[in-house]
Amino acid sequence: MENTPLFWIGFNVFVLAMLLLDLLVFNRKEHVVRMREALGWSAFWITLSLAFNYLVYRTMGRQAGLEFLTGYLIEKSLSVDNLFVFLLIFTYFKVPQQYQHKILFWGIIGALVLRAAFILVGAALLAKFHFLLYVLGAFLVYTGIKMASGGGEPEIDPDGNPVVKFLSRYMPITRQMEGGKFFVRKEKLLFATPLFVVLVMVETTDVMFAVDSIPAILAVSRDTFIVYTSNVFALLGLRALYFALEGLMRLFHYLHYGLSLILIFIGAKLLIAEFYHIPMLLSLAVVGLILLTSVVVSLLLPKKEKPAAK
Repeated sequence: MENTPLFWIGFNVFVLAMLLLDLLVFNRKEHVVRMREALGWSAFWITLSLAFNYLVYRTMGRQAGLEFLTGYLIEKSLSVDNLFVFLLIFTYFKVPQQYQHKILFWGIIGALVLRAAFILVGAALLAKFHFLLYVLGAFLVYTGIKMASGGGEPEIDPDGNPVVKFLSRYMPITRQMEGGKFFVRKEKLLFATPLFVVLVMVETTDVMFAVDSIPAILAVSRDTFIVYTSNVFALLGLRALYFALEGLMRLFHYLHYGLSLILIFIGAKLLIAEFYHIPMLLSLAVVGLILLTSVVVSLLLPKKEKPAAK
């Protein structure tokens, strides 16, 4: 496997082909994604990701293989927080279940494009300005502390979203859903539907999450190919993971604190890199242990429901 422009093109063609196969063949008709189907697709994407990880290991070496796996694990775990926000958005807008798959599909297409730009720009800056590594480390530590102190209860405020405000100011929006359409034409005017507003919310939310996740993966590897491919494979399985965990996400209430610890650990690793190098295998073990502990503690100590107001 060579990190050449031709291979980059081939990889992206493969990803596009898989997405088109998903949209035009397996999910051509809008339907409610059941648990069994979601688990099957989750297993497929995870297996495909691990197979690619093995290919990286065999062709690029042990270090590259560990970097890919660590980056994939970090992005996958941070995605759970992302999925929880998607759940809140769908609940807020009362999006029917049969349309949620379509929104997540196009949301991930946009996320792939935006994250590719973030990765290329971020890697170029880190390569040119070495001191930015310390800025990045401090940012990750700060983000981890802020995430832990936030309590893990994000709020959805469409009226405060600048992109949604811009959209509603310059484009008419229908009051009701128009089936699975993002746009409809009425009286020769093009209207956006509430479904398109939800897509905009999902995209802008993902951009905010990318501000945390992309620096975390760039802190693990400086190889743009490793960073990009691990991010892509984590995103490809995001929709299936959402439907598989939809009913369980609220149970993992301590996972939020586990993710904050991971960001703090990765940031601290960067800050002390000049004095002590933490091996990649140890980093992978720490990330995995934190994730496992937060999930187990969440299941052993379920969150107490607040008493209903009389």
